[in-house]
Amino acid sequence: MSRIGLKPIDIPSGVEVKIDKNNYVEVKGPKGQVSQQLSPEMEIKIENNQILVNRPTNIKRHKSLHGLTRTLIANMIDGVTEGYSKTLLIQGTGYRAQKQGKKLVLNLGYSHPIELEDPEGIEVEVPQANQIIIKGADKQQVGNYAAVIRDFRKPEPYKGKGIRYADEVVRRKVGKTGK
Repeated sequence: MSRIGLKPIDIPSGVEVKIDKNNYVEVKGPKGQVSQQLSPEMEIKIENNQILVNRPTNIKRHKSLHGLTRTLIANMIDGVTEGYSKTLLIQGTGYRAQKQGKKLVLNLGYSHPIELEDPEGIEVEVPQANQIIIKGADKQQVGNYAAVIRDFRKPEPYKGKGIRYADEVVRRKVGKTGK
């Protein structure tokens, strides 16, 4: 029994939800628009300003999809009302980020600066040279773009240099000892 899947999702005021055939869900709100194709096996209904997700049978696949479908819809509604954000911190001498129009320019110790164009629906802020804030309505898109930026210079365990999430703890290792 999926406890998460049984909970109804309240639709806040100012949010418009459309569910097409084959469970293509579109959510529009003050922060933007998000759409996603969900599993056509689940039954998604709108009743009394709430979204209800039901599963057709109790086989293992439907039990798994039940909670997932409900959570994906809830994340879409949260995204268009409040939005999602990820904060990245840059550590290392000479490592920095700056914003040039719609481009993010990273200097990470390579022979060339890395220039990234902001994806559609994503807003990138650089309040300090060592901090990047990624905001957007789609949780998956925000997390994916943060992971792409982090992959350019992952934090290394000896000196802690690199790009890390704000809440990430890097386990440090002891380096060589000279005799």
